Amino acid sequence: MTTLLDIRGLTKSYGPITAVDNVSFSVDQGEVLGFIGPNGSGKSTTMKIVTGFLAPTMGAVEVGGQDVTRYPLEIKRRIGYLPEGAPLYGDMTPLSLLKFVCKVRRLSDEQTKYGIDYAVEKLHIANVLYQPIETLSKGYKRRVGLAQAIVHEPELLILDEPTDGLDPNQKHEVRELLKEMSGKKAVIISTHILEEVEAVCSRAIVIAKGRVVADDDPLSLQSRSRLHNAVGIRIPAGQAQACIDVLNDVEGVQQVRRSAETTATVELLAVAGHGNEILGNVRNAMEEKGVTVEEIFVERGRLEDVFRDLTYAVEGLQQDPDFNPETPNA
Repeated sequence: MTTLLDIRGLTKSYGPITAVDNVSFSVDQGEVLGFIGPNGSGKSTTMKIVTGFLAPTMGAVEVGGQDVTRYPLEIKRRIGYLPEGAPLYGDMTPLSLLKFVCKVRRLSDEQTKYGIDYAVEKLHIANVLYQPIETLSKGYKRRVGLAQAIVHEPELLILDEPTDGLDPNQKHEVRELLKEMSGKKAVIISTHILEEVEAVCSRAIVIAKGRVVADDDPLSLQSRSRLHNAVGIRIPAGQAQACIDVLNDVEGVQQVRRSAETTATVELLAVAGHGNEILGNVRNAMEEKGVTVEEIFVERGRLEDVFRDLTYAVEGLQQDPDFNPETPNA
């Protein structure tokens, strides 16, 4: 497997403030990496160093085996970058912007035509090609920003909040595009939107206060959730208390929560102790006590909970006050 990005001991300080603190990781061709963390955690600073917009205080960054500080122009040829907020020239049209980007990147006429046709088709911006960018919606501006990032077919694609401002259909299209492109590229998505990581990424790195606190695939991270293997049960509202009483006596159930409620139905969540499998025990207890169950399902775990636990621990914040494994009913 070809390593396209290699970061070793990366540190960036601003006087007494350390924005990135001894960060090390690599990204291989074919990987879609979710680089996630709270606001101010060092995500954007790290990506700006990788792309050559900032110089590191310490450490080394290589793209395709070349150091970003020694070969800045060559590195920029190999990288496609969409910064947060997609800064664009408002008085240009998408077509004039893409031509400008191709010229700056010194693409040939043939490469320019192919790249623009490819980007326009993939991002569905043909109908706004001749419209001033400042008049476009936020969603279209985001798509134009993505188009300029892929027009030269980079090996490493770095996207800072790539679906910000897109509607659900546009988000789906962008995610499918990223999956399609990932086979030949390495893609890094810097985001705090965990849905993005679950939908697209093959791997996730969590950063907090400038330090890497987790590096794993999304499913493995989900399994760290306190709700991993929890059993959800939807029942008629009139049977809620009876069901809670039954669940509290089931072996392996640590806590019972009301997770959703309407006038007709209640959804309960039986939390498993230590993430153990409890589905069989719960189902048998429901059948034995004659409790009517409309739906029963198993939670894989919630990335949001894992993210919060990891980052709160580093930032010294209080973790979920509603989760108390010693309390049977919530």
